[in-house]
Amino acid sequence: MSTGIVFHAAAAVAYAVLAGSLWRRLGKTQDVQKAGRANRLCLLGALLLQGIGLYQGILGGEALFVGWALALSAAVWLGMVIFWLESLLVRIDGLQLLLLPAATLTTALAALFPQGQVVPHANNAWLRTHLVIALAAYGLMTVAALHAGLMALLDRHLHRPPSPAGQAGIVGRVLDVQPPLLMQEYLLFRLISVGFSVLTLTVCTGAIASYELTGKPLPFDHKTVFTLLSWLTFGVLLLGRYLKGWRGRVALRWTLAGFALLILAYTGSRFVLEVILHRG
Repeated sequence: MSTGIVFHAAAAVAYAVLAGSLWRRLGKTQDVQKAGRANRLCLLGALLLQGIGLYQGILGGEALFVGWALALSAAVWLGMVIFWLESLLVRIDGLQLLLLPAATLTTALAALFPQGQVVPHANNAWLRTHLVIALAAYGLMTVAALHAGLMALLDRHLHRPPSPAGQAGIVGRVLDVQPPLLMQEYLLFRLISVGFSVLTLTVCTGAIASYELTGKPLPFDHKTVFTLLSWLTFGVLLLGRYLKGWRGRVALRWTLAGFALLILAYTGSRFVLEVILHRG
């Protein structure tokens, strides 16, 4: 059994215990917005376990190893790290009701399904750097898109008539203890700003790696085109936020559009070859 599997399994148990504790507080109608210092320290320990598991699983050997479960774990881990750092400054403990079960699931999947593949040419330093940065960028933008979806759900919840006292369903109770929409919006743009910076590094390191391996800095293929379109979309969103104060549903639409283009960067070329052009 690899070390990465062991650390992911340990992280899954730690996240599950933390999630169970917080959901019990919600069931007893206690305040989950003040989880306390002990909770943050325990969460930091779980993050360290998951981080070691990711390092051992992806970079632990001489080659670069990537699998779907490891990529999913890395995306959630990055989101959890940003949440933990922000929780030192503002009260956003209600988000743990959603983040901890997600972290439990993804770390358990990484432990149960460690399969993947060795990335070719990963001995090239620039390609290795590019792939690690790209994984971080896509992970951050995935978390930003999920956060935008949560904000849309919360916006709809706030516009519904309030339920009678004590009669709110479990979903309503979870949404009721979430941070205010303005704070959620602040977190969203923090995620997008960091993700955009990392995505910019992804484009730059990818161009260098491509030039070293093929002699072309930006090959004209679907992955390059959709990645650049996604980068441009997020750049316009941040510029619109800075110059025109974009927020609310406009920001959510641009976020989801940029994420959709990023998804097409990975699936677009295979879709065109196999579905449209009918090639193997």
